[in-house]
Amino acid sequence: MSAGDPFVDGNYPDFDVSKPNVARIYDAMLGGKDNFAADREFVAEVLRFAPMAPLGAIANRQFLSRVVEYLVVEAGVTQFLDLGSGLPTQGNVSEVARRRSTLARVVHVDNDPVVYTHSKALLADARTTEFVLGDVRRPAEILDNPAVRSMIDFDQPIGLLLFALLHHVEDSDEPGRIMTEFLAAMPSGSYLAISSLRLPGPELPELRALTLEGEKVHAGPVFTVRWREDSEILSWFGDWELIEPGLVPLSQWRSPGQSHTPYPELLHSFSGGVARKR
Repeated sequence: MSAGDPFVDGNYPDFDVSKPNVARIYDAMLGGKDNFAADREFVAEVLRFAPMAPLGAIANRQFLSRVVEYLVVEAGVTQFLDLGSGLPTQGNVSEVARRRSTLARVVHVDNDPVVYTHSKALLADARTTEFVLGDVRRPAEILDNPAVRSMIDFDQPIGLLLFALLHHVEDSDEPGRIMTEFLAAMPSGSYLAISSLRLPGPELPELRALTLEGEKVHAGPVFTVRWREDSEILSWFGDWELIEPGLVPLSQWRSPGQSHTPYPELLHSFSGGVARKR
């Protein structure tokens, strides 16, 4: 490992497999094998309250695939900063991007040492892929990381990706500030993709109340999930230009089956969108 590596510098504590972790929970929901008993137990607890929860992980992965294909094929983006990348399960950003362009370069970022270890082993390609251990709550550390700077050209358009990440950021950690810092660092012509849990509107009082109750169940020192209003999610895009169809349920973003919603349970609770910096 090189100088400045978080493992070497000791900036990150040893991981505790007795506690559930966001990346490993998503892996378990996607049917992966890179998770521990605590993660599976947490998933089982979630399923007792929300039996359709794994559909969210599936829909998010499908949204990721469509977004990355759009950015590579239609927008011509060939470099990506994938924040909160999670474990490199099937259909990860590198896999989708490289399938569409051999020129694609991706830097994956996550704050989980287990994710770091697996990703460094599975995504090892110094020419096209890098993995950085970093915390999205400290944008400057990620943006100034030598590995990021060596792989990403900040004079050319970048695909900034935050799939299913910001709903795990507490209000006290100021997601708006986080996004302002990342957006300011992106060059013109860059694209931003966000997917996040959405709080159903007041026109659906029962579902809204049920969602707020679920948020209390998820609250804790290890794992937090926040469902947020449309207005807050939209604010994270700043003044960037939203690409049609805007901020919509995941299954409705440029899906080949836009006439129907494969996961109606997520229609009002999980949204995503893409925007371009002028």
